[in-house]
Amino acid sequence: MGKWHKTGCVLCAQNCGLEVFVEGGRMVRVKPDKSNPRSEGYVCRKGLNVTYHQYPKDRITEPLKRVGDKFEPVSWEQAVDEISEKMKGLVSAHGPRCLAYMGASSQGGHFEGAFGLSLLRGLGSQNFYSSAGQEFSGIWWLFGRMLGKQYNVAIPDEHGAEMLVGWGWNGMESHQMAQAPKVLTSFSKDPDKILVIIDPRKSETASIANIHTAVRPGTDALLIKAMIAVIVEQGWENKDYLNNYVEGWDTIRPWFQHFDIKAALSVCDLDYDSIFELCRLMTTKRWCMHPDLGIYMGRKSVLNSYLMNILGAVCGIFCVRGGNVVPGMAAPMGFHADERNPKTWRTVITNMPPAAAGAFPPAVMPEEILNDHPERLRAVYVSACNPMRAYPDTTAYEKAFQKLDLLVVNDIVMSETARFADYVLPCRTFYESWDGTFFPWTFPKVFFQMRRPIVPPPGKCLEAGRIFTLIADRLGLIPDIPNDLYAAAKKDRMSFGGKLMEWAASEPAALAAMPFVLAKTIGKEWDSASLAALWGNLMTAPKTFRKNAARIGFEPGIGQGDRIFQAILDTPEGLWVGEVDPDENFKAVKTPSGKIEVYVPELETDTKNLDAENEAGDLELPDEYPFILNAGRHMKYNANTLMRNPEWCKGRRACTISVNPADAEFIGVQDGQQVRVTTEAGSEVGELQVSNRIRKGTVLIPHGFGLIYDGDVYGINVNRLTLNTHRDPMGTPMHRFVPCRIESVQ
Repeated sequence: MGKWHKTGCVLCAQNCGLEVFVEGGRMVRVKPDKSNPRSEGYVCRKGLNVTYHQYPKDRITEPLKRVGDKFEPVSWEQAVDEISEKMKGLVSAHGPRCLAYMGASSQGGHFEGAFGLSLLRGLGSQNFYSSAGQEFSGIWWLFGRMLGKQYNVAIPDEHGAEMLVGWGWNGMESHQMAQAPKVLTSFSKDPDKILVIIDPRKSETASIANIHTAVRPGTDALLIKAMIAVIVEQGWENKDYLNNYVEGWDTIRPWFQHFDIKAALSVCDLDYDSIFELCRLMTTKRWCMHPDLGIYMGRKSVLNSYLMNILGAVCGIFCVRGGNVVPGMAAPMGFHADERNPKTWRTVITNMPPAAAGAFPPAVMPEEILNDHPERLRAVYVSACNPMRAYPDTTAYEKAFQKLDLLVVNDIVMSETARFADYVLPCRTFYESWDGTFFPWTFPKVFFQMRRPIVPPPGKCLEAGRIFTLIADRLGLIPDIPNDLYAAAKKDRMSFGGKLMEWAASEPAALAAMPFVLAKTIGKEWDSASLAALWGNLMTAPKTFRKNAARIGFEPGIGQGDRIFQAILDTPEGLWVGEVDPDENFKAVKTPSGKIEVYVPELETDTKNLDAENEAGDLELPDEYPFILNAGRHMKYNANTLMRNPEWCKGRRACTISVNPADAEFIGVQDGQQVRVTTEAGSEVGELQVSNRIRKGTVLIPHGFGLIYDGDVYGINVNRLTLNTHRDPMGTPMHRFVPCRIESVQ
C-alpha cells in the first residue's frame, strides 16, 4: 500500500513544496504541497516531472574505477584507499595548491559542501570552485565591497514594493523568486503597482509588464550610467538617504555630471522621454530591482552590477521595506573572502580572487590546469555538478580534465563529467537522503526545509557527506574520537552535545574536523552525515540567527538550537525558522564605515570611460560573427543537467535555435530547418525556431542540453559555443553576448 510524503523540488533554487506518492519503494506520482509555507501549493512542470530526475537509465550504484578506456566496479574500501593515497601523494609532491574541490552548489542540496570544504581545507588548499562563481562572482564581490560581506545578497522585497524592476530577468520562465509567475502576474494587474522589465526582447515576462524597456543587447551599463546622470541632473537623488546611509557618494557623483545622456541612450536604442519618466518613477516610488543573468552574464557584467547598485543607493532602496534588503539566513551561502587579505589565495595562472562568497569562477579552471606552472591544478574533486555541460567551453574542459593526475566525481549518474573521471563514486539522490538548501529568497521571514529520504537507495550508494568522511578518515584528517563520545551518540542529543563540547575543548583538531566528527558519531546513528551537520550548525548558530529564531517564536537560551532541530524533524513540509526585524536591516551592513560604500576604486576608470562614443565602437560586431548568441535561454523545458531523460519534454520543442522572422528571411532559412551556429569556440547544429519573441540580430539557445542519454546525444550543448576566456574581470562568462553566425545545413 502506498503513502504520500511531503518533500521539496530539487530542480531549481525555489525548492517548491511537493507531495510524492511512494509505492513499492518507488516514487510514482507528484503533486504540489499546499502546506509548504513558502510555495503554498505552487509548483511548475519541472517539479511535477521530478521522477525523471530520480530514475535515469544511467544511474550508478557502486564505486567505479577507470581501467584503460573502461570503468570497473571496485569496493568502497579500495576506492577510498586509492583516492586518499593519490591525493596525499600529489599534495606531498606538489603542495596543496595542486588540489581543487568543485561543488557545494547544487539546486537541491548544500550539505555536501560542508564536507567537501572541510576535506579541502584539511589538506591545506583554498581552491574552491562553485556554480556561484559561474554566475555571481561580480555581484557578490560587489556586495562584499559595498555591504561588507560577499554573502550579503540584497534581495528584492517585492511584497512591500510599489514598483518591481526586473532587469535581464524572465521570471515567468526562470522563477528566481517564490511563486514568481503568480507574483509577477498579480503585480502587473494591480492598478496600484508597476511592473517594469528591462530586457532586449519581449520575453514572456516583458509581455505582461506595464513598462517594457527594450535596451540594446550589451548596453545595460551605459543605460544605467545615463539613468544616474538624469537623476543627478534633475537633483532627484535621495539626499537624506545618501547623507545618512551611504559613504563615498561625493567622490563618485562627478562621474555622472556633464554626461551626454541623449547620445548614450541613442546607442542603447532608447528614447530620452521614456527613460526620463522611468527615472522619475524610481525617485518617487518605493521600488526594488530583480536583476538576473542578462545582467550578471551580460557584456560588462561587473560594471552592470556596480552601476545598478549605485542607482539603488542614489534612489535609497537598500535595506528598506519594499527595496532591496539583506535577508535572514538559516546559514550563509558561503563565506567572505576578501582578496585584499594577504592570506586569501588567488588563482595561480589567472590571478582571480575567490569573489563568489569564497568560490573561484569555473571559467578559469581549464587555464589553471593547462599550464606548466609547478603549482598548477593536478587533482580535482567534483561533487553534485556537471562541468562538462554546465560551465563554459566544453572543449577546454575536455582538454584540461584529460591532463589531470586525478579526477574524482561524486554523482548519481554516469554524467558527461564522470566519463572523464578516474573514480566515480555513487551518491544517494536527494530523495534517498537527508538534505536541504540555504537559498535566502524570503523576507522578513526565514524559511528552511530539510528533505528526508522517502525511497531507499539502490546498491552501494552513499550520502555525499558520508563519502567525504570516509576519505577524510583515511587521510588522517579526523582526530581520534573517544569511545564515550560514540556511546553518548546512542543517547539523547543534549547529553551527546555536552560530551562533544567537553571533548572538543581538549582536542585542538576537533573544530576543523567537526563535520566529520558529527558524521562518525550521531551521523552514524542517524544514517546521515547531513542531518548530523544540520544539528551541529543549529547548536552553534550565530547570535543573529538566534535572535531571528526567537522573534519567530523559538524560546531563546540553552537548547534553542535543539528545539529548532526537532521542529524541523516534525515539519517535513518546511517551516519559518526565523524573522528579521525590517527596521534593523542596516545592521546587516558590515563595511568599515558601517554605511553602503559606493566608491570601489578598482572600477573607477571603467566607469569614467563609459560613454556613447567608446561604446558605439566597441559594440560593432565582426563581419564573421554578425549575430549575438544568448547562450543559456531559460525555459520551462530545461533544468540545468538534472533531467536527463528527454521523455520529460516529449512532444515539445525543448531545445531549438531561435531567431527573429526577419533574420530567418535574411539568412534564407525556415522554421523547423536544421541550421548551424558558429562562434569563435565551435559549431553546433540544431532545429531552427522562428519567433517574434526574439529580438532582431540575436540568437537564443537554452542550456542544459547536449546530454548523452541511453547512448544518444539529446539537444545542443550550448557550452561548446562559449569560450572560457570570454569573461568579465571577475571571471563571469559573458554568455548573454557571444558573437556568432548562423547558416543553413544543406
